[in-house]
Amino acid sequence: MSLTTAPATAPTDDASATEPQRPRRAPRIGQSFAMFRNGKSLAGLAILGVFVVVAVLAPLIAPYDPLEKDFMALRQPPSAAHWLGTTHMGEDVFSQIVYGTRGVLVVGFLAGVLATLVAVIVGVVAGYVAGWRSESLSALTNVFLVIPGLPLIIIVASQYEDPPLMLIAGVLAITGWAWGARVLRAQTMSLRNRDFVQAAKANGEKLWRIIAVEMLPNLTAIIASSFVGTVTAAVLGLTTLAFIGVIPITNLNWGTILFWAQQNGAFPDYWWWYIPAGLCIALLGMALSLVNFGIDEYVNPRLRSAGERARAARRKGLQVDGGVTEVRTVSGTGDDARAG
Repeated sequence: MSLTTAPATAPTDDASATEPQRPRRAPRIGQSFAMFRNGKSLAGLAILGVFVVVAVLAPLIAPYDPLEKDFMALRQPPSAAHWLGTTHMGEDVFSQIVYGTRGVLVVGFLAGVLATLVAVIVGVVAGYVAGWRSESLSALTNVFLVIPGLPLIIIVASQYEDPPLMLIAGVLAITGWAWGARVLRAQTMSLRNRDFVQAAKANGEKLWRIIAVEMLPNLTAIIASSFVGTVTAAVLGLTTLAFIGVIPITNLNWGTILFWAQQNGAFPDYWWWYIPAGLCIALLGMALSLVNFGIDEYVNPRLRSAGERARAARRKGLQVDGGVTEVRTVSGTGDDARAG
């Protein structure tokens, strides 16, 4: 019996040793995307996804070329031929909005990625190291924090006859990374004295590994929130530059549509020329704000616990909006309890 049971227990011990290791990664992966599970984040991501699809499939969605002119249909209101009417040159407004989505998203997300990378590198390193290195990076952050972004972008863009979108995104990123770096520095300073970081330092781990493996996973939500905020600021900055005429008309976007509408007296009679572009800017801003609200709820422990309790109560059929919460008792006790 001992000869038969000995080999049988060894595989069970190995299996029991390897079984718990598999589910550990799944919760960590799931926790990384937990900030996008609530209703606000899902609604914002859905609206954002629609804009991304429109930008990618613009040639298939737009019925006309955005600069194609129809001199027989000048300043025409919305119709079956032109869903959002036409401009003073007979250009289809709907096609311009569809193609303009590309420029807005490219500049917004490219500026967000670049600014977030700089903010993570400067902010996390400044928060982890000490001495003159930390103070120097902090001083650099403060300098960029007070630089007026809009005048700098106007000066840089005015040096080019047709500034490329990459340049505009780069300037927006340069003027938009400092706030995220400041927040990340403060959060990193609170993490560097934690036990797991001190244990990694005691084990002789390298600086880059401590930051990448030990700290960055704990800063994921803040980094995501900083990225969303930077994208929002970049979109508003691009449309503002286009509206005041700094960006040429070849860089078609929603701000360019508003610029030509204002220059040709579209306000207030020709509403179809400027209201759709303004609604798109507001809708994209709302989508990014909803995603940011969802991330904030995940970062803030009080908001996260309150949201989890509310969702759990709704699943049980309890009313969570009122001032009185119903407490259900086990059937058969004969008592109904209510807590006020």
